[in-house]
Amino acid sequence: MSLNNALDAVLQAAADSGDIPGVIATVADRSGVIYEGAFGVRAVGGGVPMTMDTFIWFASLTKSLTATAAMQLVEQGRLDLDAPAASVLPEIGKIQVRTGWNADGTPILRAPSSPVTLRSLLTHTSGFAYEMFNADVVREQESTGTPNVISGTRATMHRALVRDPGTAWEYSIGVDWAGRLVEAVSGLRLRDYMASHIFGPLGMSDVSFQADQEQLSRAAAMHARLPDGTLVPIPFGLPPDAEFDMGGHGLSGRAPHYLRFCQAILNGGILDGNRILAPTTVELMGMNHIGALSVPAMKTAMPTLSNDCDLHPGIDLKWGLSFILNAQATPEGRAPGTMAWAGLPNVYYWIDRKTGITAVIATQIMPFWDAKVRSMCNEFERQIYRYC
Repeated sequence: MSLNNALDAVLQAAADSGDIPGVIATVADRSGVIYEGAFGVRAVGGGVPMTMDTFIWFASLTKSLTATAAMQLVEQGRLDLDAPAASVLPEIGKIQVRTGWNADGTPILRAPSSPVTLRSLLTHTSGFAYEMFNADVVREQESTGTPNVISGTRATMHRALVRDPGTAWEYSIGVDWAGRLVEAVSGLRLRDYMASHIFGPLGMSDVSFQADQEQLSRAAAMHARLPDGTLVPIPFGLPPDAEFDMGGHGLSGRAPHYLRFCQAILNGGILDGNRILAPTTVELMGMNHIGALSVPAMKTAMPTLSNDCDLHPGIDLKWGLSFILNAQATPEGRAPGTMAWAGLPNVYYWIDRKTGITAVIATQIMPFWDAKVRSMCNEFERQIYRYC
């Protein structure tokens, strides 16, 4: 059996069984794309097939693109990884640490022991947190009437820190703040900066913070996995009038175009002769930047958005400049130090620079870390390393 046949069989079986409505996947090595496949339908119960040009929400796959934009400015000396972020955005310096709650329900606040920096924002050690993984953030939003992170409002950014910067890893809105640093320094909206400095050079024309009507006509439906295991389409869409481009989750696009970014990272910052990062910067982004800290298993605070997830059981997990890094080889075959991350609707990528493999595999199913999607993804990955 060939690689293509093996991967087709994995994805076709998942779609035929009803475990997923549809899936898109693509794989490359250093020579180029070696696999593309799309199976199933865009919406459960519908007849429109998933294809390689189906438009999907990337969600947190946006983070590594925002980090790339920030690191381009670090290369130019216009941003500093370790300077206080407040030197660029004074408002971030006014945010305090919440240490508890008063009897009347108001938060107990104090100044942080150290400043938030770009490095801490990119490594999720800034002290910020996401509501889907921190019940105290949910409580804060409910008590203050602050909108959630999907709202695209500036108000959602002004949540209290849940701990001092640099003291723990907690998945967060840090990369959204990093996107605002890019905007402040470049003078451009994040979508325009990325279009000029990332999407254009890499040929990623079908990626957007605000989908147009043609792109929406190709979009897969968002689905919810109900407690009984069934799948239903659900209304979903990012606000068209967002106050700023959310660098942590705001992008949608085609999976093959996201793979082009992964290929550039795999090849040391260059694709088809167009360089977006220096090789030394790619190396820096792929290093452990959280020291002795580790990425823990993530417990959900919002079960409709995410399940509990232990990303690589039994493996020590570190964090680079916007990538998770497995300290040991995974059972599926990833080499130590592989750069990877994922997004809420069960979209995943990894960039294995040691073995020269990168892949994107995507559904549009929530909550995150869906057991049936994970089973498919694990087998997909095993087959890649079996044949490559």
